[in-house]
Amino acid sequence: MLEEEYQPRRALPRHLRKVLPAETPFEYSLRDATAADLPHVREIYNYYVANSMVTFDEDQMTLREWRSKFEYLSKLGMPFLVAESQSGQILGYALVSPWKQKRAYRFTVENSIYLGPASTGKGLGRVLLAQLIERSTNAGLKEIIAVIADQGAEASLRLHFEFGFEEIGRMGRVGFKFERWLGTVLLQKSLK
Repeated sequence: MLEEEYQPRRALPRHLRKVLPAETPFEYSLRDATAADLPHVREIYNYYVANSMVTFDEDQMTLREWRSKFEYLSKLGMPFLVAESQSGQILGYALVSPWKQKRAYRFTVENSIYLGPASTGKGLGRVLLAQLIERSTNAGLKEIIAVIADQGAEASLRLHFEFGFEEIGRMGRVGFKFERWLGTVLLQKSLK
């Protein structure tokens, strides 16, 4: 080999170097969801219906169904949050809903957190879950249940464990989606 092959490459002068744009920080605010947010919430949720196993829904939810759900949760005083970008785009949402319809379950809720595909992996789920737990506590709720798919939802499982959720059970082969059987992992967190 020639000696010149071992020479380090020389850097271009500054005025000839390509300048890369600075990465825009991921900024957002959290607020209570409004009826005007529901088309965006529906779009985020329906992405997961069509493309993942994290929800067992196979049919996309309509705006009418989301409006009905929103009115029901609002009537019950259940927390329903959205994360909004500075430009007004809904990046994700988090909500709790009654675990069961029987009155004795009124202090126990199930959580749901969904992020737009471009908002994953940036810590937003962690922020939404923290705020959802705080608001659920302030609303007088006592237990939060998370029902998480046993395949394809590893990040969700990790997140819930980080927040002190404990595994309370598993159900195998209770859902069938995308030509495969799926189970669920049940997690629970007691609120103060």
